[in-house]
Amino acid sequence: MQNITQSEWKELLENDDNTVIIDTRTPDEWSEGIIKNAILMNINDPQSFMDDVNNLDKEKNYFVYCRSGNRSLQACQILESVGINNTYNLLGGILAWEGKTVYLNLN
Repeated sequence: MQNITQSEWKELLENDDNTVIIDTRTPDEWSEGIIKNAILMNINDPQSFMDDVNNLDKEKNYFVYCRSGNRSLQACQILESVGINNTYNLLGGILAWEGKTVYLNLN
């Protein structure tokens, strides 16, 4: 796992077509806005989270974020524990994100 800044995140994503972006927040947080192309894997729902983890392609590069960086750090550690070697944790989470976010209309 690598802890990376937003600028490192953007640079790495620009040069990598083998990536998956994971948002580990809750569905309520998710509805407040996401980083483009993120998938929701709520770490606060352990069974669902582990079901999703076990279905991930171990050859992909996973960019993981949450609200502040703590849950995503835990998620990266879990991903590594199942044999996923390329994980990137966004330092500061979406709170520190200065790029565009996508707002979802979930109604």
